Amino acid sequence: MRMILLSTLSQIVRQVVRYRSTDASLILERSINRVQLLGRVGQDPVMRQVEGRNPVTIFSLATNEMWRSGDGEISPTGDVSQKTTWHRVSVFKPGLRDVAYQYVKKGSRVLVEGKLDYGEYVDKNQVRRQATTIIADNIIFLSDNFKERT
Repeated sequence: MRMILLSTLSQIVRQVVRYRSTDASLILERSINRVQLLGRVGQDPVMRQVEGRNPVTIFSLATNEMWRSGDGEISPTGDVSQKTTWHRVSVFKPGLRDVAYQYVKKGSRVLVEGKLDYGEYVDKNQVRRQATTIIADNIIFLSDNFKERT
């Protein structure tokens, strides 16, 4: 449904741009929605397919932020604190989706490049929830889990 909606919206925007292209007041601005995450995979990926839609590979990725409290970075006497943030990564691109499903494993260190996507879903208790997802365009494998699998 989402892909159909995006395709339809894209067609409408193209038609509006063609229709109003002679209007000097129409200015199309470029924008950027890019994300790069370097972290460790929290679970083996799962592949899901909703009826009538293309499959998607989904996995979680943990990134860590560390800082020293106390006197700051100059003095090594402060306590080191760490915050872990979990990200949901979805892979729709057919080739990348299959590679991610086959080779991304829990504990793998990967670099994910993509874009942010915000959406809503209804959980099993029929409560509407908001979700932030990284739509992956590229995945770079930084740890060698192939040895562990053999």
